[in-house]
Amino acid sequence: MRLLLDLGNTRLKWALCDGGWQSQGAVSWNEDVVLALHEAWRDLPVPIAVVGASVVDAGREAQVAAVVSACFARDTQWLRTPAEACGVRNAYADPSRLGVDRFLAMVAARADGLGPCVLAGVGTALTLDALAADGLHLGGLIAPGPQLMQQSLLGATARVLVERPGRVLDVADNTPDAVASGCWQAAAALIERFVARLAPSLGGAPLLILGGGDAEALLPLMSVPARLSTDSVLRGLVVWSDAHSPLGSAL
Repeated sequence: MRLLLDLGNTRLKWALCDGGWQSQGAVSWNEDVVLALHEAWRDLPVPIAVVGASVVDAGREAQVAAVVSACFARDTQWLRTPAEACGVRNAYADPSRLGVDRFLAMVAARADGLGPCVLAGVGTALTLDALAADGLHLGGLIAPGPQLMQQSLLGATARVLVERPGRVLDVADNTPDAVASGCWQAAAALIERFVARLAPSLGGAPLLILGGGDAEALLPLMSVPARLSTDSVLRGLVVWSDAHSPLGSAL
């Protein structure tokens, strides 16, 4: 039984895995994370191993590791992005510079037999990665996510003011809807352009996989076929830890 940790930009997600999810939860970084984790983990069985993937700073990693130690008397093993693992080959010249969340999403897709594909992570950042059928990562892009686009626009302009959340429309006749529509449609358009440009290198129209906290909201805006993926980082951690544990999937 393993405790798996996904430390994302907005929140921490966790799952206790023993052949399937036995328990899982999430806590936002703007909450009292230490208290929330102590309460969530108080009655859990002690895991044999704790494995984490993180895109946050070392201070928050240490904070979470301290809670793991206090609750379970276990060390936390942090996965850093490798050059190659679980059939996925990292395209980055410096493999460690690719976000581990992006790498694990590709590992999960590869394990599910979904290549060739384009993976879009729609959260604080919008990340795009192209994965060939043989597991070769062709590279990707990073842009602000649609929510961050809106925040950046409103923070950098004096006269673009909104008094309510905007709706996403084809064309807007007011500022709140114009801001929301522009940012969300920009995200959709970038994904569609990436899919179109990478299709020849991937041998045809690739499967588009949307993951992340805003993926469900973006899905209806896509003009190319797409599917949602949930808990891709945690599922990738399962695949990776199964492959690298001396006890395999028995943990």
